[in-house]
Amino acid sequence: MIRLWVAIWLLLATAALALDPSEMLPDPDQEARARVLDHALRCVVCQSESVASSNAQWAVDTRRVIREQVAAGQTHEQIVDFFVERYGEFVLMTPRTSGANWLLWAAGPLMFLIAAGIGVFYLRGRSQAAPPEGEAGLSAEEAKRLREILDD
Repeated sequence: MIRLWVAIWLLLATAALALDPSEMLPDPDQEARARVLDHALRCVVCQSESVASSNAQWAVDTRRVIREQVAAGQTHEQIVDFFVERYGEFVLMTPRTSGANWLLWAAGPLMFLIAAGIGVFYLRGRSQAAPPEGEAGLSAEEAKRLREILDD
C-alpha cells in the first residue's frame, strides 16, 4: 500500500514541475490565456504531451515565448499561427479542419460508412443466394421427420 502511495506521489510531483512559478504572468487573465495555449500546443520533443505537461527544454522555452506574446497583447490566433508557421500543424494538439486536414477528419466516419455499406450488401446478397448445387433443401420426408424430432 505504501508503494502505491509513493508511486502516486511521484507521478503527481513530476506534473507539478512542468510549470515553474517564475514563469507565471502576474495578471490572472493573461495567465489563464497562456495556460489554454499551453494545452493547445504539442511538445515537438515529447510528441505525445502538451507543452503544459512536458518538462523538455523546448517546452519550457515555448511556455516562456507564449507568456511573452500574451503579455505583448497578441491574440490566441496570432500566437498559434506563430508556432504553426515555424513547426507546422504538427505542433497543434487538435489539428485544424481546413485544407487537406478535412480528409483526415472525415476518414474515420467515411471508412465506417463504407464498411457498413459493404457489410449490408454482403449479408443481403448472402441471404438471397441460392444454396450450392450439392446442397439441396430438405425433402418433404426429411422435413416431416425434423418436425417430429423438434416436437418431442
